[in-house]
Amino acid sequence: MRINRQTLMKIVDDTVAQRTRRDRGLLSVYLCGSLLEEEFLLGGTTDIDLVFIHADAAPVEREIVRLSDDVHLDIAHYDQRAFRQTRKLRMHPWLGPAIFGCKVLYDPQHFMDFTQASVRGQFQRPDYVVERSRFQLEHARQIWSSFHEGSARGLEAAKLYQYLKAVEHASNAVASLYGAPITERRFLIRFRQRLEAAGHPGLYAGLLGLLGAPSVEAENLQIWMIAWRTCLQGVPAETLPPRIDPARILYYQHAFESIIDGGNPLAVLWPMLHTWTLAAMQFPDTTDEVVAWKKAFGYLGLLDTGFDDRIESLDVYLDSVEELLDDWARTNGV
Repeated sequence: MRINRQTLMKIVDDTVAQRTRRDRGLLSVYLCGSLLEEEFLLGGTTDIDLVFIHADAAPVEREIVRLSDDVHLDIAHYDQRAFRQTRKLRMHPWLGPAIFGCKVLYDPQHFMDFTQASVRGQFQRPDYVVERSRFQLEHARQIWSSFHEGSARGLEAAKLYQYLKAVEHASNAVASLYGAPITERRFLIRFRQRLEAAGHPGLYAGLLGLLGAPSVEAENLQIWMIAWRTCLQGVPAETLPPRIDPARILYYQHAFESIIDGGNPLAVLWPMLHTWTLAAMQFPDTTDEVVAWKKAFGYLGLLDTGFDDRIESLDVYLDSVEELLDDWARTNGV
């Protein structure tokens, strides 16, 4: 399959036509994500991000549809009620930016046209920008508090997944001051670019420290990629999260290989650790897949006493993010 924008947009058009003929309850469909960007391929692979808005209850939250080894559909489903309060959508850290920049594909009742116009109105107003960022930071702080107070429970992989979510929310709190929140595969690449452009490169080093990056060599990543793939491939179908659907394994792997070959191997850490931990959560704690995961995370200093140190470092990181948000707000008159 030849991958170019024209081919992918033909797939988009065909998919929308088929689904809207089959499902009369579809109210609107829009395209978002990497296909709207100039560089939509990474490692020769991409996904097509579609959002289906239903007049009634959505049948599922998310579905992955394999098209080839290199391309898949990633379809999010919503009930129309999620889009009714447009002022709240302007402040939503994920839906707001997605609606602001999306391409409406199907909208016979002009539901999405109206919603998008309303969201775009004053979207870049500084108080809305900082509200979206503070929402992310607050979520990160709540997760940190659950660890600090000792209320976090569960298997190690589940605890680490929550830790990574806190790191993601805190980092996207900063990234959202300067654009849309950053998605998984390019997370570290784009976070670094935005911080350098904004004059705050120190936070990038802080983020790498939270992931245990200073101890990592490219050879580690090559070895871990084998265990990562084994873990993702072994997840039982009945507990399989859509994010790590088998159709997405090469989507990640080829991206990892491209990033490593591109001379910035540490940028692989975020998508690898995030998806690997999500997969490890689906196994009992003593299985071979989790043992391999623990070995890698122990090397990174993210388990046992090393994890306690990371929680303290996360506190410092959150304080730094909060200070940056406060400075940005004052500078912009909020």
